[in-house]
Amino acid sequence: MALSKNDRRQRIQNRIRKVVSGTEARPRLSVFRSNKEIYAQIVDDVTGKTISAASSRDKDVSSTKGTKTEVAALVGKSIAEKALKAGVKTISFDRGGYLYHGRVKSLAEGAREAGLKF
Repeated sequence: MALSKNDRRQRIQNRIRKVVSGTEARPRLSVFRSNKEIYAQIVDDVTGKTISAASSRDKDVSSTKGTKTEVAALVGKSIAEKALKAGVKTISFDRGGYLYHGRVKSLAEGAREAGLKF
């Protein structure tokens, strides 16, 4: 029986999470992409705490017009600014089972431009 898209993504996500985990020194930048929105959060997996989060639904991002890829870049910049305020400079990138392409790539590049290292 063929796997559904979500089942396939879940398997890929589990495979990634075996390798990528967030520590206090290097937390994990986790990405979730829905059809309309994109969400990112920086997580310390040791304590199980979310350090900061940003999404395309935030007031500062949702007010701007543009393609979903352009909005994803703004979310990347927003999460990077929040992370730098919280004292996080380097992160591990968790693409969440999505291909590193399109909106996910745009978010990562936006975060890099704003000063996050990964």
